[in-house]
Amino acid sequence: MKLDELDTPAALIDVPRMNRNIERMQARMNALGVRFRPHVKTTKCLEVVRAQLAAGATGITVSTLKEAEVFFAAGITDILYAVSIAPSKLPRAMALRQQGCDLKLVVDSVGAAGEVAKFCTELGETFEVWIEVDTDGHRSGIAPEQDALLEIGRILHDGGVRPGGVMTHAGSSYELHTPEALAALAGQERSGCVRAAQRLRDAGFPCEAVSVGSTPTALSAGKLDGVTEVRAGVYVFFDLVMHNVGVCSTDDIALSVLTTVIGHQPEKDWVMLDAGWMAMSRDRGTSKQALDFGYGLPCTLDGTPLTGWVLSSANQEHGILSPAPGTRQGQHLAAHLPIGTKLRILPNHACATGAQFPEYRALYADGETTVWSRFHGW
Repeated sequence: MKLDELDTPAALIDVPRMNRNIERMQARMNALGVRFRPHVKTTKCLEVVRAQLAAGATGITVSTLKEAEVFFAAGITDILYAVSIAPSKLPRAMALRQQGCDLKLVVDSVGAAGEVAKFCTELGETFEVWIEVDTDGHRSGIAPEQDALLEIGRILHDGGVRPGGVMTHAGSSYELHTPEALAALAGQERSGCVRAAQRLRDAGFPCEAVSVGSTPTALSAGKLDGVTEVRAGVYVFFDLVMHNVGVCSTDDIALSVLTTVIGHQPEKDWVMLDAGWMAMSRDRGTSKQALDFGYGLPCTLDGTPLTGWVLSSANQEHGILSPAPGTRQGQHLAAHLPIGTKLRILPNHACATGAQFPEYRALYADGETTVWSRFHGW
């Protein structure tokens, strides 16, 4: 189907933009001399992941066991489950290992390490386990100099579990917006993770993998000495948060939501759309940044941003498009954007917006589209 024939709302992937983003990231990783393990939680889509692997990626990162199961069933075996493992999920993870999946688990506490070691001892099996390192105070992990790091290494090693590496995620990079700050955080991320790996090795524990990553730091690192691989996810689509961080332009954003004008409220300067928060998500990630895009940036059908307009509000199935502050349209709304007009909305957060849809419409350069499935669940 052609773009203007699609029902709305629909999640669109601009395939040429996506491929360009994939090539850009892979070329950077190749130049820095590290493996690249993309995080597939952004897309949960086999066609996208196959394009990433075809470009040179090695293995994938997942944040749910459902992702691991689906992609393993599709033939991908090298998988890092990058969330500290809950004890109740160990049997499910072991089932994947026993089927031949090279699944790596993550822990970030003494308690979690103990549960994995106990499970493996009772079952007479083993896991490869990585330790999450906190290099920026953003979320979870063990600080590189904490005593608990070596205690976790000891519990895993003595429990017959192989400490396979360390990993970190500089999530605070999303709060930055200058090349200098991003480069500094990338350096901090690298040095902290490398230091944690060295401490484990010095204590006699194996630590082959040193894995770092976020889209902003991956695109800002000046060197990655001591790092073996990088992980990043949202780069494949980019979004308005990444635009404000400074690592992409709006022309790089490959995900958009196709929507239709369904009404006008001239006295309020509103144009009503059929894409509300059920299509865009409630993520307001740009609200704390220098440039707030509301619920998304409206564009014409060809992807050109509509200057002076913002998706200012969203109900469940209604989006409200309004002129930028200080401007008015009034009775001219219907002339500028008549009912039936189709628009594209660039999202604040590609991961959240994609999660609203069971499928994507892949849009090619010739205007044709095809369906790419997307799965849900944990």
